[in-house]
Amino acid sequence: MEKTENLQPAAPGQKIRELLSERGMLQKEFALRMGLTEKHVSKLINGEVQLTVDVSLKLETVLGIPAAEWNAMEAVWREMLLREEYDAHSKVEAALAQLIPYAEMAKLGWVPETGELKEKVRRLREFFEVTDLALIETWQISGAACRDLSMQEKEDLTVVAWIQAARKKARENAGAAYGGKGLLEVAKALRSFTNEKPATFLPVLTEKLAEQGVCLTFLPRLRGLFVQSAAILSGNRVVIAMTEKKMTDGEFWFRLYRELGHVSLGHVWQQEGTTEQDERDASLWARNALLARSEYDAFLEKGSFTEKSVLEFAGQQGIAPGILLERLQHDGLVGGGSLNRLKKEYDFGDKRKKAKEAK
Repeated sequence: MEKTENLQPAAPGQKIRELLSERGMLQKEFALRMGLTEKHVSKLINGEVQLTVDVSLKLETVLGIPAAEWNAMEAVWREMLLREEYDAHSKVEAALAQLIPYAEMAKLGWVPETGELKEKVRRLREFFEVTDLALIETWQISGAACRDLSMQEKEDLTVVAWIQAARKKARENAGAAYGGKGLLEVAKALRSFTNEKPATFLPVLTEKLAEQGVCLTFLPRLRGLFVQSAAILSGNRVVIAMTEKKMTDGEFWFRLYRELGHVSLGHVWQQEGTTEQDERDASLWARNALLARSEYDAFLEKGSFTEKSVLEFAGQQGIAPGILLERLQHDGLVGGGSLNRLKKEYDFGDKRKKAKEAK
């Protein structure tokens, strides 16, 4: 059997050019016969404008080929151009998909398991809720208090995936819209719970923040994830996502309040991500919300940082000793050693582990 070549469909403009050449007709004369401008005819022949139904009827009259054939030719040609454009996009998407930790996300139930690249691309589009994975660059930057991320870096794409998972998980919980008022007062009121165990304070903490339009959620830590917490804009609410891991009480409360600082200072609405100054400002907000600077300075003036003095001052302020100790250590005023026993350890991944074992 004779082999046939797989020829590409002809563009309508190419066909018009061939017919004009056969008839020795110039574009100027053709334009006059068609009742169109020379400029429009030139664009039509070069494929710069689409061939419309009314033009196909004119072509039928002037060139003798039925309008239906012209319309079919245009449809096939435009479909081929779209497929070429789609294939080019698919290569970009495939490259992005290979940088995203799909297998790990599948184990967590965020995406279905698959080893086929095209299926990964399709599932990742669904996960990120975009028509093209290349869109996650602009989608992600507007809505997270995080440094500007590059969509070409594997660790940055890991952050983007974690942020999206937090957004989706937050939808499972009801809450008010963020109003922008009262967050600092609520943060100060919540200090009294720092002496409680997570099982006691988490329900109250979650409820009080939800009333302010802030959803607190915990997620597993992906390999290569360089953030432990993040403040994320999600619709008319804000999500504070934290990793499920072991941490001291001082670490937890400071990280939580730092993210609240990002929210209160408006960093989640910035289009370019956060700057180093934004991070310093959020940290300062957190320290002052947990322990007023004036009170802290008065304690420092006494110059005594013994276990007894730390316990007494923390008790007077109504905060966990571990929070005060964390701040003293951050400021280089106290080292490690025996005082570290004042810190409590939280394990926010313990509940998920127990639920997994029970299945």
